[in-house]
Amino acid sequence: MEAGLERTLVLVKPDGVQRGLIGEVIGRLERRGLRLIAAKFVRIARAFAEEHYAVHKGKPFYDPLIAYITSSPVMAMVWEAPDAVGAVRQTLGATRPLEAAPGSLRHDFALEVGRNLVHASDSAETAALEVDLWFSKGDLVVWERAVDPWIFEG
Repeated sequence: MEAGLERTLVLVKPDGVQRGLIGEVIGRLERRGLRLIAAKFVRIARAFAEEHYAVHKGKPFYDPLIAYITSSPVMAMVWEAPDAVGAVRQTLGATRPLEAAPGSLRHDFALEVGRNLVHASDSAETAALEVDLWFSKGDLVVWERAVDPWIFEG
């Protein structure tokens, strides 16, 4: 990974997939300037979902969350940019759609937290763990866009 860049995981969750919003998510992140370095369309097994959401085990929403995330395919992606975690979270909007900033993805397309379209890593540390869980090192495509010098400083 280039110095000064950060990676983060983004999942278009079952509601986003079913509503045909994969392209909208990708388009917004690309237009923002983030660089896509890995993507796969997958149906999540229950055991994998439990591993991904282990931090929520025991919470009242855990079982419905596992049932929901395994109910339909998801689009899993890794994005790269300076402060990728913050840039992605800002672009997607607050977890609770009614608190999301106007113009953010969740503000524009979601109403309820249980159907908020996307998952995004909440910190650089979490992002590193999630990227490693979802993708092998060989899945990450290291590349440079011709426009990178016009988006990334240095």
